[in-house]
Amino acid sequence: MNPADRDAVEATCEAAERDAAAADATATFPVAALTAMRDTGLLGLTAPADHGGRGGGVTDLVEATILLGRADLSVALIFTMHCQQVMTLARHAGPRLRERVLPQVAKGAMYLASVTTSAGSGGRLQTSSSPSLRDGDLIRIDRDAPIVTGGAHADGFLITVQTAGAATPGQVDLVFAARDQLDVRVLGGWQPLGMRATESAPMRLTGAVPAWQTVGEPGGFPAIAAGLFAPLAHVGWAAAWLGTAAGALSRVVRHLRGPGRSAAGPPGELARAHLATVRGRLDVVNALLRHTAAVLDSVGDLSAPPVQLLVNTLKVRASQECYQAVDELIDVAGLKHGYMAGSALGLERALRDLRSASLNYSNDRLTLANGSLALMDSQVHLV
Repeated sequence: MNPADRDAVEATCEAAERDAAAADATATFPVAALTAMRDTGLLGLTAPADHGGRGGGVTDLVEATILLGRADLSVALIFTMHCQQVMTLARHAGPRLRERVLPQVAKGAMYLASVTTSAGSGGRLQTSSSPSLRDGDLIRIDRDAPIVTGGAHADGFLITVQTAGAATPGQVDLVFAARDQLDVRVLGGWQPLGMRATESAPMRLTGAVPAWQTVGEPGGFPAIAAGLFAPLAHVGWAAAWLGTAAGALSRVVRHLRGPGRSAAGPPGELARAHLATVRGRLDVVNALLRHTAAVLDSVGDLSAPPVQLLVNTLKVRASQECYQAVDELIDVAGLKHGYMAGSALGLERALRDLRSASLNYSNDRLTLANGSLALMDSQVHLV
């Protein structure tokens, strides 16, 4: 990540840290952090340079998301999911749609939200129960979604719908819609245990868009999901979780080495053993994450079983290790500094936030998928 990108990330981190406690308490969107992303051009980190963006790749996304995760997991998730949409448009949208959206992203005028979940789907991307209707050159959309991260604040949406006239639920389109092309309604509140500032409320979106705003070929979203969309989600989420856990460890270490601690001597053997285990967990996740990001930046076919196995393993291991690391840090810090809401160490919020990690597309489902994928790779190709 170059110095200008780092400056943009740091400005966003400062805004996120100022509002993190209030945003968590009220479960409201971090508007100041989004404003910083707009003003600094960070929203365009992964937009192509030929459309005015910063031209960042997966590794740049990972580095920025880790830093944001240290400040606020919700902000990191909001950012990395936006970048997932941007990179999908850059690779799969037609020229007219790319020119319509990507320069606006690069200027900070287009924050994108994802509308890819459906009630009862369990997060599956390969099918949709939301029909669309072809009306001449228009696609008419009437879409309910149980979770839309930052949807109330988005300037545009990538929406999955059944292909018009689809014979099966597996024929799915990904459609871009600008906010002014839709009637956008928030259908309920958002009161989760953690990641509260994502404000991922249920929404209904209705309207019509030109058919050229379809991303990729009609019915082609399952292939996009396997070949780019899902891998980017897992890598981005893992980076956000790692950043949050690394930030927690940093705060605990500074606390243990801070003023007034010298009289009590260094931390005891048990505390040091816990710290060693926590640091080991994070180093393992970091190594797996960096390797996976490098693979995504260099391998052409991300849908190949060895790549899918790697990406799924990253998601499962990062979600487990980062949560367990913060849980163990609470033992190190103790009841007063580790467990209490409002503690300067912020472990209580980090633990609540990271509890969502195994649920952001179920670890159980990914483990079952990896069992099937392992049977498809009898030569055990390690990428």
